[in-house]
Amino acid sequence: MPSAECQAEGKPISVGLTGNIASGKSSVARLFAEWGATLIDADEIVHELERPGTAVFRAIVDRFGSEVVAPDGSLDRPALRTRALSRPDELAALNAIVHPAVAAERARRIEAARAGGARVIVQDIPLLFEVMDPGQFDAVVLVDAPVATRRERLMRSRGLDAATANMMIGVQMPAEQKRRRSTFVIDNTGSMEELRQRARAVWDALNTPKP
Repeated sequence: MPSAECQAEGKPISVGLTGNIASGKSSVARLFAEWGATLIDADEIVHELERPGTAVFRAIVDRFGSEVVAPDGSLDRPALRTRALSRPDELAALNAIVHPAVAAERARRIEAARAGGARVIVQDIPLLFEVMDPGQFDAVVLVDAPVATRRERLMRSRGLDAATANMMIGVQMPAEQKRRRSTFVIDNTGSMEELRQRARAVWDALNTPKP
């Protein structure tokens, strides 16, 4: 991780933050932001781009039909999720609409952060390993938890049944493959305080120049 190089040249450190669904990645993202990171959240970008009236919203409705539109005119995310997860080609079609638009907006925000003098730019990207090259980052931080734990969290926090939770977990690359390719791994298997301590250790490492 070339943190010393970046700091010597005045460049921000580029960090990719990822983790499979219900791993606790968003909690770590909030901690990094609390400690001074400029956070670029891919999920937040997706929600903004999918607002009614946007080009992405229109493209989704054109492809998937009015059944993915809620009564208030917004995107019916549970309906779209069910449709996209039903077949690989449906998920691929949704990704082909959303991912290029997200990438363009993410690039715009990165340039704005650099121009604003950001020291550490953390990109929160759930599907980093699935859709991007991890080599483009100075460091990749993976937040992980056992599948059984993540399943229970999904069922409790989102009111999902076990079959739906398993389906959402199953479409992502297994965490074991991601762990081998990550610079840092934060195991989220304990309390919030334990997660804070583990995240802080990684944050300090990110901000410590290599000799």
